[in-house]
Amino acid sequence: MFSLWYAFLAYRELKADTMVDAAVLEKLEAGFKKLKDSDSKSLLKKHLTQEVFDKLKTVKTPSFGSTLLDVIQSGLENHDSGVGVYAPDAEAYNTFADLFDPIIEEYHGGFKKTDKHPPKDWGDVDTLGNLDPNGDYVISTRVRCGRSMQGYPFNPCLTEAQYKEMEEKVSSTLSGLSGELKGQFYPLTGMTKEVQQKLIDDHFLFKEGDRFLQAANACRFWPTGRGIYHNDAKTFLIWCNEEDHLRIISMQMGGDLGQVYRRLVTAVNDIEKRIPFSHDDRLGFLTFCPTNLGTTVRASVHIKVPKLAANRAKLEEVAGKYNLQVRGTRGEHTEAEGGVYDISNRRRMGLTEYQAVKEMNDGIAELIKIESSL
Repeated sequence: MFSLWYAFLAYRELKADTMVDAAVLEKLEAGFKKLKDSDSKSLLKKHLTQEVFDKLKTVKTPSFGSTLLDVIQSGLENHDSGVGVYAPDAEAYNTFADLFDPIIEEYHGGFKKTDKHPPKDWGDVDTLGNLDPNGDYVISTRVRCGRSMQGYPFNPCLTEAQYKEMEEKVSSTLSGLSGELKGQFYPLTGMTKEVQQKLIDDHFLFKEGDRFLQAANACRFWPTGRGIYHNDAKTFLIWCNEEDHLRIISMQMGGDLGQVYRRLVTAVNDIEKRIPFSHDDRLGFLTFCPTNLGTTVRASVHIKVPKLAANRAKLEEVAGKYNLQVRGTRGEHTEAEGGVYDISNRRRMGLTEYQAVKEMNDGIAELIKIESSL
């Protein structure tokens, strides 16, 4: 009799754990109705049909108990979102696949749910060189990737203790880097005004997230667990727990993409030996934002092309041919100042790391050739 009673209690507890809160359901229903009635152009609104909503609203991820609200709350609050969804943990991509898959397919240029991202391949790093040896066009070059630490959820579900634990792990791992990667880790907690100013001057300091990240609950316990590492030469930088667990960046002035890429590859391979990363056989490397999956690689240059700037259609034509994204000098939604653009690879999924960077390399070489002939 007792064993039956205990079995019943255990079942009830398990059921409570896997059931979505009434308050959460209420928020979801109200938010979904507002979104449906809005003129939002987000991918969330487009792909969250009534059928998908009804199927997913009572579901939770197995390990961390994330709900549909955790996934879509940023897009529910910000109807002007372009995408409107974030993954609260690595399992969310599978649990809420009915919503994530069509969004990923649309954003990543037709990466279907039957497609599989290729295994990691940095390629022959010595085949990339200097795009602009005379320094006439390329002002600076940057290659970055995002990584998530296995066994931890993403920002919205991290506890304060986990933030601290991760910062400790990252800090001690990076203190083992040597050669040109050797540097120092600066925690945001307790940072002195002098250090803060120095990092601002170097454009290294990141701020608390914007309203989209705030609404996704990505800025809790700020600035606990956040930090910045950079090497002595200031050509290698890591952001810890900004938007992703790790944002790994290699950069320098001029157009030597080969050097920048080799530095990043060396660093990622070294860190990977010490910290296991979240990876999925189908989607590649997993991060908080579905726009940044697969290789998670963004290779970019700041490039001065005043003649092409006067012929924006030609610039966009070449960019389209090589799958490049053209942004203003200070990133998305900004103008090009003095004909200077931020140009990067658009594709991150369905191709290897080397192919993603090579597309940018070939596209920039073509832009330089056209600009010099005009």
